[in-house]
Amino acid sequence: MSLDAHEQLAKDLLGCAYETLTPVQRSVIDLIATEAPTDLHAGLKHDERTPGERLADRVAAIGGSWAFIIGFGVALAVWMGWNAFGKGVGLAFDPYPFIFLNLVLSTLAAIQAPIIMMSQNRSAARDRANAEHDYIVNLRAELEIMHLHDKIDAVRQRELLGIIKRQNESLRILRGQGKGS
Repeated sequence: MSLDAHEQLAKDLLGCAYETLTPVQRSVIDLIATEAPTDLHAGLKHDERTPGERLADRVAAIGGSWAFIIGFGVALAVWMGWNAFGKGVGLAFDPYPFIFLNLVLSTLAAIQAPIIMMSQNRSAARDRANAEHDYIVNLRAELEIMHLHDKIDAVRQRELLGIIKRQNESLRILRGQGKGS
């Protein structure tokens, strides 16, 4: 389709020149003009994450689950119980106030927090790409509906003109018959 057709479509649907449109709006006009389906963003089609990013996403998924919270709570209770009750028989390796446990928890938090933040940043980027794709699809649908309304209005107008012409012709015939009587 020529640039003139794109220009005309932009004026018909958006009421402004093609050159003044944003890149997203131009892409929608181009899709409508070529009648091509809206394509997914390349990053949404394929999993292009590195193994480290996949691991970070898995850690975030596990670390943010009830199973992890309950399991970790049980592990903490076992650790504290073992060290509190094993002290009398010489089995305690971290007696109260559980200084080693505090070190382990601090280390876990120091490692887990940035990993979860990396996963959330990637998730936010995917959400932005999804939102942009949704915007393009919605804008295209809205413009297509407007375009269909214009086509239906044009068809209605042609039909109405045809009806009016037939009625006028019928009136002429009736008037002609009335004069002859």
